[in-house]
Amino acid sequence: MIFDPLYFVFLAPALLLGMYAQWKVMAAYQAGHRLRSRSGVTGAEAAAYILRAADVRGVRIEDVPGQMTDHYSPGEKTLRLSPDVYEGNSISSLGIAAHEVGHAIQDSRGYLPLVVRNAIVPLANFGGIAGMILLVLGFVLAMSGLIWIGIFVFSATVLFQLVNLPVEFDASRRARKMLLSTGLITVEEEPEVARVLNAAALTYVAATVTSLVTLLYYVFQASGMGRSDD
Repeated sequence: MIFDPLYFVFLAPALLLGMYAQWKVMAAYQAGHRLRSRSGVTGAEAAAYILRAADVRGVRIEDVPGQMTDHYSPGEKTLRLSPDVYEGNSISSLGIAAHEVGHAIQDSRGYLPLVVRNAIVPLANFGGIAGMILLVLGFVLAMSGLIWIGIFVFSATVLFQLVNLPVEFDASRRARKMLLSTGLITVEEEPEVARVLNAAALTYVAATVTSLVTLLYYVFQASGMGRSDD
């Protein structure tokens, strides 16, 4: 089962989509990184400006090591930006910073999909690890009941990915709207920002497809085992 060729048949389209998404986001990021925004503000300055404009208070803005390590921590009310985004004044820097601010705005407004996503994070983390352990044990021991339990537990990870999609798309929508309304980017610059954010969104789509296909593979295998037992 561990080396089942059928697994790769199931997963091949998702893997190809994932590789394409990674190439797309890097290409869009690099292209946007070469374009200096007309406003000249850095990602950190843009983030602070948008937070004030949206009347979101109590959110810290910090730099974090690495590339594309940008994220918003709801529990800490902290926006962490990678050096290129924090200090940079490119189209990519502003777009990514504004996207993360979009999550902070969601948090302050009680955006329901974000509330649900935050609530199921521990369950999804547990499901991703425990579910795979149960699935492997179930197949090795030929215990269909254990396999179905593993499928059920792993489903928490799939649920997280599905809930995460509207959260990410909404954050990008808010980012583009706020960048334009605050004058941090011009109408002419908006398509370049959209290109960066849309490419990033594709990586979330790829992750969702991968988790769904993986779940379907295990359901298919478990169903086949049930038929063979009969």
